[in-house]
Amino acid sequence: MTMPIFAPGLEAATAFLGGLAFGCAYFAVLRRTVDFYTAGRGLLVPALLTVGRLATAILFLAVAARVGALPLLLAFLGFLVARMLALLAARKAA
Repeated sequence: MTMPIFAPGLEAATAFLGGLAFGCAYFAVLRRTVDFYTAGRGLLVPALLTVGRLATAILFLAVAARVGALPLLLAFLGFLVARMLALLAARKAA
């Protein structure tokens, strides 16, 4: 069976958009963690959020790496774009 011509492009777009979506969720949880730390409501919840964030990042990037090098790079690029958007939103709010 032959592979459709658009399959590599679809895989690349999926990896980028997946990285973007994951990055947006990651930085939203990071913001929530910072809010918990600054509110002084204890250390357990922020610590659990931090461990959860790191574990899901490792899992997400490991899955992207199993698919291939290009999807890994594009997922990371999407993650970096989400970082840029999170920083822009934080600067605008400040």
